[in-house]
Amino acid sequence: MKIMLDTNVVLDLLLAREPFATLAEKIFIKIESKEICGYLCPTSIATIYYLMSKHLDKNKRNETIRVLLDLFEIVSIDKTTLEESLKNCGSDFEDSIIYTSAKFGEIDCIITRDRSGFKKSTIKVLSPSEFLNE
Repeated sequence: MKIMLDTNVVLDLLLAREPFATLAEKIFIKIESKEICGYLCPTSIATIYYLMSKHLDKNKRNETIRVLLDLFEIVSIDKTTLEESLKNCGSDFEDSIIYTSAKFGEIDCIITRDRSGFKKSTIKVLSPSEFLNE
């Protein structure tokens, strides 16, 4: 199964945002053990790096991104993806890019704590707890 994690789920673990970090950690373990194949969007990597700059020095940020790149596959974004994202765009362009890149990447499920950005998704959208309970 190919799953895409929304940025908020990754940040839950990295920033130890309880009670959500525990759920995110369980998903990361499933990805690390190759039980499922985890994907991230390049925009998520950029957002995570930027937000970590408020908490970590450059070496720690780079190390964290390296771990994510080792653990996750990264979907592609090109001009076509961005043009389609504009068509799919609801209230959040970043979520639209995540959705569109997941669609083009033939991802089975998007895991997010903010479903509002994926209302028109043709891909299954689950919260971390829903995903873990399936």
